[in-house]
Amino acid sequence: MLFPGRKMENFYWIGLKAVPGIGNVAFRRLLERFDTPEAALKASPASLAGIRGVTPSMVEGLKNGEWRRFAEEECRRLETSAARLVTYLSPDYPKSLFEIPDPPPFLYIKGKLRSGELSIAIVGSRRATSYGLMTTGKLAGSLAVHGVCVVSGMARGVDTAAHRGALHAGGRSIGVLGCGVDKVYPPENRPLFEEMAEKGCLVSEFPLGTLPLAENFPRRNRIISGLSSGVLVVEAAEKSGSLITAQYALEHGRDVYAVPGNISFATSRGCNRLIKQGAKLVDCVEDILEELPGGALASADAPLFQPSPRIFALTPKEACIYELLARSPLHIDDIISQTELTAGEVSSMLLHLELKGAVTPLPGTHYAVTG
Repeated sequence: MLFPGRKMENFYWIGLKAVPGIGNVAFRRLLERFDTPEAALKASPASLAGIRGVTPSMVEGLKNGEWRRFAEEECRRLETSAARLVTYLSPDYPKSLFEIPDPPPFLYIKGKLRSGELSIAIVGSRRATSYGLMTTGKLAGSLAVHGVCVVSGMARGVDTAAHRGALHAGGRSIGVLGCGVDKVYPPENRPLFEEMAEKGCLVSEFPLGTLPLAENFPRRNRIISGLSSGVLVVEAAEKSGSLITAQYALEHGRDVYAVPGNISFATSRGCNRLIKQGAKLVDCVEDILEELPGGALASADAPLFQPSPRIFALTPKEACIYELLARSPLHIDDIISQTELTAGEVSSMLLHLELKGAVTPLPGTHYAVTG
């Protein structure tokens, strides 16, 4: 079945991701070589065989066409879901996700995704106390008043209080789901889901119809961290998904904040341990604002200064280089050795990225991402 224009492009993006064995890394390597998902899906077995990490079983999956049925069905679901795809080459794709390992090649989006907006994640217990819910709502609302977007996972408890606090203060919030963006979970949050899609944004890397299975949430947590400048934990048991998000934040170079809790409550132990380990103790919003750009100068009545958003499109080869530099500045020789691009291609792509304002040259033929 053929789809017109943009829908046909979605068909090939979804189809390539649906091939068994092709994860996020292999997907990006295929685009680095063939430029488009359509070209990768139509490539000869001989040209596919030379790509690092592409196995014979992947080649078989690419060539047998079994991906087509899922891609067709997913495109139909996309038409009726009010969702859209944002690929990692799009200007709207959050460039901060290039800083995390294994960024998704595309996201399913409901609502308005603003690339580069200043964001703080708030996560915590699904079985939060009244103190935890009240504190979360207050801090989320205060962040929103200062123009900071609040990111969380749309779960019960602290997550729900964070989203509601931001929206009720007139701010923005992003909900990152461990299921498809067409699935409302938990079911009692349907009004919140609808409000988020209208006033904020719902995000998922999972196909439409995906159920909220337990194994999806750790993957979701890395996206929560990747979208944020820092992660605030409000009430967490010693073994909880919120601490996984905090660990991702540390690995991604984000700040970690924690609200201290009553030592008699099990839901306080995770936060109190984070503080012992060096997380910044938070008892008012200023503790977070002072760590953000311009935050030390922010008044109670004024939003924070927002850094210039990183809004630009990328080609697959440019994205390959940008992803490397997003994690750390590199010498041009290291860029060449860590990609499958020629020296000429790397030099050309770096020039293109400079002209887009995406990367900045440093002394000694080193390069870094801008901003």
